[in-house]
Amino acid sequence: MGAMNELINPRVVDSLDRILAEAAPECRLIHLAGAAAQLDGLSLRERTDLLSHALLADLPAAYAETAGIFRRSLADPDFTGWMIWPVTETAATLALASPGQADVEDCLALLAELTPRLTAEFAIRRILAADLDRALAVIQGWTSHPDWHVRRLATEGTRAYLPWAIRVPEITRRPAATLPILDALYRDPVEDVRRSVANHLNDLARHAPDEVVATATRWMAAPDENTPKVVRHGLRTLLKKAHPGALELLGFPPASIAVTPPRLERTVVDLPGELGFDFEISNLGPAEARLAVDYAVHYRKANGTLAEKVFKLGTPVLAPGESRTFAKRHIFRQMTTRRHHPGAHVLELQVNGVRYAPTEFLVRTESGEARRGDLTGP
Repeated sequence: MGAMNELINPRVVDSLDRILAEAAPECRLIHLAGAAAQLDGLSLRERTDLLSHALLADLPAAYAETAGIFRRSLADPDFTGWMIWPVTETAATLALASPGQADVEDCLALLAELTPRLTAEFAIRRILAADLDRALAVIQGWTSHPDWHVRRLATEGTRAYLPWAIRVPEITRRPAATLPILDALYRDPVEDVRRSVANHLNDLARHAPDEVVATATRWMAAPDENTPKVVRHGLRTLLKKAHPGALELLGFPPASIAVTPPRLERTVVDLPGELGFDFEISNLGPAEARLAVDYAVHYRKANGTLAEKVFKLGTPVLAPGESRTFAKRHIFRQMTTRRHHPGAHVLELQVNGVRYAPTEFLVRTESGEARRGDLTGP
């Protein structure tokens, strides 16, 4: 994350200082200027909060006055990039502190104006959390906005599990609340918007799978040339979880097949290392078989339990009587997002949602630890 943190650096702070000083010469930006020397050791989120706190200290406490400064700053083409994140957070903070609902609605309009310079998807979350229905009434109108950045903000900003962003519990409790936004945008002409729609749908699949399949089914009944891709991407988690409705909609019905156990090139993997394996699938039926071929790795956790992650291998079509060999090399290395622990792991094949042939192997960490006695996981 070091490089990410530097997206807000002293040079960015100095540029923001200059731009705001020109837009509001009456303001003394003492705290903002001092923030440039306080960035070391802070994460990107912490740097954003530092600058937002400085802006709140330096700029007028009345939302309308500070919003006016930000709007005047839009005349400067250098008012762009990661300096916009603390600006959007500042605008949201002042609007939510304002006694009038009109300021919150104006803040939504301001975020739509700012989002082409850098997405306002993070700041909008607190407004959604404060009053979801009022915010969605405004955001729904963005689905026909001429600027695709604003249309993307409508779907990305309202995702249930938006990365880096605070959760909005009401979105999780009411999965149907944001579906009208997706219905309006799944055939958007811009791929970035359609991808956001798919990611939004995939988020909803974590807690409302049946609603997601029903929505995707509606879309496939009124598609354009891009709809199948949007649906495949939006149902990717349900496909890995073998949701029957998702499998059927994507064209992977139950098949008459035989799957051999995976042949492992080794039974002990030393970190960092790789596990190569292959297996064979045979179509035993009288018709061609369209297959979703995946595999799951059951990783050993620090407490000794196993947690699986599913990985995609391909979507082949096998003719009647055809057999095909599949091969894969799976990499094991320590990452910030996954720490490997020594002991027994399990590799399991999955074809059209059906699991086959769990096969155990050992992982040995850099220290050489591996507990063969744990071969049967919980």
